[in-house]
Amino acid sequence: MANTYTQIHIQAVFVVKNRDCVIKETWEDELYKYITGIIQSHGHKVLAINGMPDHLHVLFGLRPSQSLSDLLQDVKTNSSKWINEKKFMKTKFSWQPGYGAFSYSNSHVQRVINYIKNQKNHHKKKTFSEEYKVFLDKFEVDYNERYVFQPVNY
Repeated sequence: MANTYTQIHIQAVFVVKNRDCVIKETWEDELYKYITGIIQSHGHKVLAINGMPDHLHVLFGLRPSQSLSDLLQDVKTNSSKWINEKKFMKTKFSWQPGYGAFSYSNSHVQRVINYIKNQKNHHKKKTFSEEYKVFLDKFEVDYNERYVFQPVNY
């Protein structure tokens, strides 16, 4: 689109179905690269990606040519298919329905990048559920406790 200038930074958070802790360190880097490739193939720019065995955070610059929901549906559908084709797991992999998405100004981007890079240390102090509810509250998102991501399935 000619004469269209934007700066939209989004942190998306999505979780493994049933919050199963199945993303292994042995293949998480490959997964992050694959997801980065999906996002970049749509013309968006990945600034940070990292996560835990049960969830991911990705910060990216969103182009206005695609809706956030269409992009994340593509990311989740294609990364699930890729994980299953690679046979990283003995059972079928899938992401839980839904996602969280939060926007940031340019002045906060480096702080969010650092936060995402330090997920493993951060979660030694705070659970995902605690973390996610802090996001929802901080961004003043109305939510029903019943529909917040399901608890970890051990």
